[in-house]
Amino acid sequence: LDYLRSLRENETPQAIDIDALLGTVADDARVPGHDVVVTGDGVGVPFTGRLTALRRALQNLVDNAVKYGHRARLRGEDDGITLRLFVEDDGPGIPAEHIDRVTDPYYRIDASRNPATGGIGLGLSIVSDVARLHRGNLELRNRPEGGLSACLALPRNMPSN
Repeated sequence: LDYLRSLRENETPQAIDIDALLGTVADDARVPGHDVVVTGDGVGVPFTGRLTALRRALQNLVDNAVKYGHRARLRGEDDGITLRLFVEDDGPGIPAEHIDRVTDPYYRIDASRNPATGGIGLGLSIVSDVARLHRGNLELRNRPEGGLSACLALPRNMPSN
């Protein structure tokens, strides 16, 4: 959380090429052999935001997608008012009784902290904080066809401070 506070204070919002960001996050995840693709037509219009924070949020979502869903699909959608960045997988999704709590710091569905799944329960909390840092939110939903859809919904009119 201190990390995010420092981003708020030290990282100035800048114009970000979202298509390049999605491509870079996907490329980085493919290096160790993960199945990660960018789909859709692209966003095209730069977004004013904090690059390091957004990259961290997308990396966390992709890490979860490949860990629990074996692959990740990234895409951006933009209606000029809200930029939506999606990371979707084909895993089991999140049980309904946990979906409202998984963004709480240190909350884990796997309470045993199984070494095979790793983590301490901060990944989605950080993603949610990054969304709020951009005056947006993180939307999680189980897909009807299976898997999880995680969406960073970010308003285009983010204040500069």
